[in-house]
Amino acid sequence: MNNRIKLGLALLLTVQAGLTAASAYAAPDADRMTKFRVYQNEKALREFATESQAVAYAKSFRYSRVEKIADRQWVWDNFPRYELYQNGATSDKWEYRTYAEALRIAKTMTNVHIRDLEQPGWVYSRYARYRVYQGDRTLPKWSFLTIAEAKKEAKFYGNIHIMDTVTNQWIWDNLTAAQKEGERRKTAIYQINADGMPTGGDGYSFLLDAIRAAASVPNSEVMNTVTGQIVHSNVPAYQVTQNGNDVRRFFGLDNAIAYAKTLTGAEIVKNGLVWWTNIPYLQVMQGDKLVRYFHTKKGALAFAKGYDSARIVTERGTTIWDNLRELLYLGWNGTSKRDTILSHVANTQGLDIDSPTWFELADATGKLTDTSDASVVAELQAKGTQVMPLVHNQFDSKLTSAFLADAAAQKSFIDALVGKLAEIGANGVNLDFEAMAGADRDRYTAFVSDLAAAARLRGLSISIDLPRGDIKWNSRTAYDHEKLAALVDHVVIMAYDQYWKGSDAPGSVSGLEWAEQGILDFLSYGIPRTKLMLGVPFYVREWKLDGTGKLLENRAILMKDVPALLASVKAKAEFDSRFGQTKYTYVKDGFQYIFWAETPQTTLARIDLAKKYDLAGVAAWRLGYEPAELWTSMLQKK
Repeated sequence: MNNRIKLGLALLLTVQAGLTAASAYAAPDADRMTKFRVYQNEKALREFATESQAVAYAKSFRYSRVEKIADRQWVWDNFPRYELYQNGATSDKWEYRTYAEALRIAKTMTNVHIRDLEQPGWVYSRYARYRVYQGDRTLPKWSFLTIAEAKKEAKFYGNIHIMDTVTNQWIWDNLTAAQKEGERRKTAIYQINADGMPTGGDGYSFLLDAIRAAASVPNSEVMNTVTGQIVHSNVPAYQVTQNGNDVRRFFGLDNAIAYAKTLTGAEIVKNGLVWWTNIPYLQVMQGDKLVRYFHTKKGALAFAKGYDSARIVTERGTTIWDNLRELLYLGWNGTSKRDTILSHVANTQGLDIDSPTWFELADATGKLTDTSDASVVAELQAKGTQVMPLVHNQFDSKLTSAFLADAAAQKSFIDALVGKLAEIGANGVNLDFEAMAGADRDRYTAFVSDLAAAARLRGLSISIDLPRGDIKWNSRTAYDHEKLAALVDHVVIMAYDQYWKGSDAPGSVSGLEWAEQGILDFLSYGIPRTKLMLGVPFYVREWKLDGTGKLLENRAILMKDVPALLASVKAKAEFDSRFGQTKYTYVKDGFQYIFWAETPQTTLARIDLAKKYDLAGVAAWRLGYEPAELWTSMLQKK
């Protein structure tokens, strides 16, 4: 939440009222709240209110899917179901959603098969069995499905023979007996090699004789000694493997497939390419460990959801789904009004936790002010958003000191708060006690300990908001960072109001270097990264100076209103390396105005800081101040 330690509650409410008026929202439309998220492979792209909107957007991307945000149910995808292979090779252009599409292309090709990615093996193949040779030479086009087709081609040429690639046999030729005898009277040019070395003998003049002789020599080859070319091989081309181990080899693909079908985890490999497999296309991984194979996305998804940090990975190594830890996004509403809360959330994408301002320490006796709405909790949770209402102390140090001195008051307050949170079905509570006396340090820690224990008994989580402060004097404040962090689930660093309403000089609400140093300070207290969330501002502060440079006043401006302001004035822009932001200066009615812009780019830079230090997430003060398009970028950054 917004940190205004030196302000009283009245001043805080005045500022908030002004900001709320400036960011008036229309009444929420229930259908406007996002319920569906679009992904490309494992990367989130954008959220939509309706399935039809999400699907329409997803169709503009390859390898995309649509999920329900609430339960991550996979409702649509355009992942390919069929892949076309030619001579064992495939490519992205040969991926198809339907069998009909794949078949239409496959029928125009030879030595091709169609793989159903959700089944073992092939669903269609068109492989040539017969090859035509003229002497010891052949052409790529001389590959035929039937012997009749091969003979039809052969009639146009002399000295032709046909090989059956399945049996590796010379099965037909158009040479006469006299022509064959003539071939045998020529100089011997064919040599039989085994393991790359000649087997001996005088060699052969007629290729047929060399092929027949080589048939009795395992793994032999016939070489033309004039050209140096291997013109026939007795090395079986198709290698059947099981779990990566060589099992058996075959000359013919059909024979290899028939054998491979009797094995599990089988592949048929030729020239380093997998021509056939019954290994499932999808793998569920946990870290670098393979957990299980699956043929179908449905089966893989159901299984993977039962594991933490799981991924579904294709045979090609592409991750198409994961539940790896992402940054948590928390957003404060700064209000208790139902319509405003729902409108805020409807404007977001990727929001994990919403925090309405529903509870307040009313007085020192522990009386609880309660403006909660169970229907809002139910509606947000149904759409996949957790609800952790904010409870504050009116930022009244005297009130809080009196309260912390009264054990009975604390018990009454905790019982009422935790009971109400459980009653409305909230996921937890966000504790935002500010403007506290340093003397209350130990008493506040004890109070948080009691509250956290009571919350956990009811299955509630607890987060606490702590000012960024300064490591040089934080030990003298009411916040014992190390002890408090051990008690709660998350600690939010309120890394804003570096320069606040009460500052005596102009400056940024949150310079990037200052925010980063805040992270380092909190880490130096020993707080686990997995508990830390970085608070980010969705507002700027504009400073008004007179002609002498004297500071007169300042005001808050919403991030979403900055572009309109710049369009209405002639502002000078310059990058300020001190804050890592653009500084704008303009003159109006004789006064100078200065502000450091908070933009979608600076917000994303803050998210990068959270990622750099592997924090749990970010928390935004506050929803409704930001431009709607920011959330698309934030979703993609998760």
